[in-house]
Amino acid sequence: MNDETRQPSVLSMRQDDLDELLTRAAERGAERALACLGLENGHAARDIRDLRGLIDAWREARRTVWQTTVKVLTTGVLAALLVGIAIKLRLMGGPQ
Repeated sequence: MNDETRQPSVLSMRQDDLDELLTRAAERGAERALACLGLENGHAARDIRDLRGLIDAWREARRTVWQTTVKVLTTGVLAALLVGIAIKLRLMGGPQ
């Protein structure tokens, strides 16, 4: 092979050429990764924002369910205590 058809060695490349080569390789790798995830149609950023919004909404709903459960249980226990106290007072001859 003569020198004109031979590709330059990575070791003898200029820094700018090497940077350009690495940038193109990184972009192609990112495109492949997005394609593997089904996000290659140019709407990847919007899709990811939507997914994050759904995850945030799910977390908020889960937190609200737990808070509501604790409030209902607390209210139930307090109501049972009040009913118990009212029954106890009437059985012991408390004020009627």
